[in-house]
Amino acid sequence: MPLQQHHNILSRIGSRIIYYSYSSNMTRTLFSLTAALVGSSSAFTQSPSFSNASFCNAPMTRTMQKNTVLPAGTDLTRRSFSTLSESASSSPRHSMLFAKEMSTYDIDTDENAEQSLADNPITYGANGQPFSPQTVNGDAGNVANRYSSVLESMDLSIPSLKELPSQRPISSNDVFCNRELRLDNIRAIGFDMDYTLAQYQQPNFDKLAFDGAKEKLVNSLGYPKEVLDFEYDHTYWVRGLIIDTARGNFLKIDRHKYVRMAYHGFSPISSNMRKQIYSKTFNKQPSFTEKGYVNMDTLFQHVDAHLFALLVEMKDFGEHEFLDMRTYEEIYRQVRECVDLCHRDGVIKDEVARDPEKYLVLDDGLLPMLRQYRENGIKVFLLTNSYWEYTSTAMNYLYHEKKVDEETQKKNEWTELFDLVVVGACKPAYLKDPYLNLFRVEPEDGSLKNTDGLFEIEALGEGGAEKFLEMGKCFQGGNWNHLQAMLETTAGEEIIYVGDHLYADVLRSKRALGWRSCFIMPELPEEMRIFNSQVDLRKSIMQLRSLRDELGAYADTMRLEMTKASFSESRAMEKKIEQIEEDDGKIKEKLSEAHRQYHSAFHPRWGQMFVAGYQDSRFGYFVKNYACLYTSKATNLGLASAARAFRTSGELLPHDNMLSRPSTEFVDAEVE
Repeated sequence: MPLQQHHNILSRIGSRIIYYSYSSNMTRTLFSLTAALVGSSSAFTQSPSFSNASFCNAPMTRTMQKNTVLPAGTDLTRRSFSTLSESASSSPRHSMLFAKEMSTYDIDTDENAEQSLADNPITYGANGQPFSPQTVNGDAGNVANRYSSVLESMDLSIPSLKELPSQRPISSNDVFCNRELRLDNIRAIGFDMDYTLAQYQQPNFDKLAFDGAKEKLVNSLGYPKEVLDFEYDHTYWVRGLIIDTARGNFLKIDRHKYVRMAYHGFSPISSNMRKQIYSKTFNKQPSFTEKGYVNMDTLFQHVDAHLFALLVEMKDFGEHEFLDMRTYEEIYRQVRECVDLCHRDGVIKDEVARDPEKYLVLDDGLLPMLRQYRENGIKVFLLTNSYWEYTSTAMNYLYHEKKVDEETQKKNEWTELFDLVVVGACKPAYLKDPYLNLFRVEPEDGSLKNTDGLFEIEALGEGGAEKFLEMGKCFQGGNWNHLQAMLETTAGEEIIYVGDHLYADVLRSKRALGWRSCFIMPELPEEMRIFNSQVDLRKSIMQLRSLRDELGAYADTMRLEMTKASFSESRAMEKKIEQIEEDDGKIKEKLSEAHRQYHSAFHPRWGQMFVAGYQDSRFGYFVKNYACLYTSKATNLGLASAARAFRTSGELLPHDNMLSRPSTEFVDAEVE
């Protein structure tokens, strides 16, 4: 990297580095780069804002013994049921979490940057906004300047170039591509309903399940009455986390299954203890798919996570024999059962039917998109795990854009948008089990009738699928064989399925059946907005990492040369290496501070959703590998024509990535 680039970045970050530069013929020159601190280091002291989130009441790390005497009136019932004694940290139950550092075991030399986010979570002030939003790619001038070099080198004349804007607009409504896809090759497109066609108002919708599950835990399972005072905070969580139900822990892991951050309930687990639990095992690397690990792949699971974390805290710090007699795993299982029952027994459905405007989000692009697909000859189907009664309630509201009377609801006019409707699908089993039976749904009353599935379609002879659907196009259950037979598709690549569940909708349909996939992420606009505001800081971080890598490589070269050098030369080299190591420590310290600031802008505890450390998070890895397309809402697909071809941005391995930088020079080691 050119010296001036390093100087610019060091000036922004604030540091004094003694830097060794060497040319291609290995002639070394010593440079001293002195960078003035920017103001009063405000870039690292001012707190960024976190939209729509308030963490002032978030639970803090607490430790106490069971026999600790609490002040009169101490409340142990709410999410903030602390102000507990910090001096009582010798609880046997928590010694594993708050023990002194036991090991110098270290895999990632930069990991402390992210761990510090867990140890010292950012709290946000009302005006905390350290970086102003700006265009991601800066001022590019006119469009001709952007492409003039390549067009000249390729001897191309492109008259339509002048029609393009000076800068390519990137919107949170765009559809982003991981695997190239041509819509004109798609014969059928399917949609999930919940958090896909039907977007929900948070936290209103979540609170229905949260409050309903609390009541079931207390009234049906005998949990302490204080559980009824728990309060829900969806902003505490992000998708992509893993719940270790056996230990009561919440994990963020990277693409290599390395645990980057961990909390026990709401309490952060130290770096060394985290490694002792999840990394330092002999001949055994956890895959985090074993029994006891739950992946938070959908927004619905924020409810499970928050209720479980609250109960973990109550079990650890409260005086409740009922909870003492239960393992964390038993508590989670009962939480999951109660939340799931709320989706089936009317607690959620009845309230949404009573006041749909409070819980459902209307989207004026929904009906035009679905109709346009059908007009273009693409078959459209709905495939949801929700049962008929709730599906009818939600889809009638989205179709009529208002609450409808009982008579109108029975007509289910919304079904005209689809060639085929499947409810109660039981995904992911629907995509794996070929023996699940298919039932026909009577739309007026939701009653079910048996079908003979594939045998019935085949028995109807030529045009059997069309005849089968003429008898009714609404179904419950079945499996992918029934669906593909009714759609008359012969290959998975002819189907694209759009859903919000990373495993049940995206990964399983693509891995098992070869369907193309589109992943829906309502969180994407906020992630993009924050990334845009932090892009300068990110560039600074990546440049400092490049500088650190370059210094390390140079020091390593000198270590090898020292074995051949004279004593005096070796001593000189040793001093240079010592200086490099000192400089490396300075850079590492600044990197840790900057990296923490960067990640905390996305979320004060979990950081950037798609990134863990400097690599893809597990969530980001699966999105990249299994979602052909991804976007913030399903109707963004309607902004593209049926002839649209989606193209990837291209990927590079580290050697190509390094060679593509203008600051690098290729040295062919094979040439004498």
